[in-house]
Formats: sequence, structure tokens, C-alpha cells
Amino acid sequence: MKNLTITDIPDATYERLKEAAAANQRSLNNEILALLETVAVRKPRDIESFLARADETRAKVKGPPLTIAELIRARDRGRR
Repeated sequence: MKNLTITDIPDATYERLKEAAAANQRSLNNEILALLETVAVRKPRDIESFLARADETRAKVKGPPLTIAELIRARDRGRR
């Protein structure tokens, strides 16, 4: 296995990493490895297929687009 040294980590970032590690019941090292693995295996998004799916979804929705006021009312109703 390879070793990696990371320097000059901002204090706030270090604290967030420690908190995440504790929340996930991992060591700091294992938390960082899990985060790196998540990013390293992520496939680049195919923007053309993403936009095609968005167009398909839009085509299925009937009626005019919701207004900002309607969206805010729906959001607020969901918080009760």
C-alpha cells in the first residue's frame, strides 16, 4: 500500500473531518480513505444523457410551470 501525506489542512476542514469520522464510527484515516474512494470511483456525468432525461421528465409534466410563490407554499406546508 502507498502512503500519502497531506499538509496545510485548514483547521475548520480538519475539525469537519474529525466530526464526520466520529459520526461514521471511523478513524480519521479511514474517513479520509472512504471520501477519497467515493471521489476516485465516481464516473463523469454524461451531460447529453442527463439533459435528455430532463427533457423527458419535463415532457411528462402537465400544466404550466410552478411559480416561486407556489414552490414556497409547498415547501412550507411540508415543514408542518
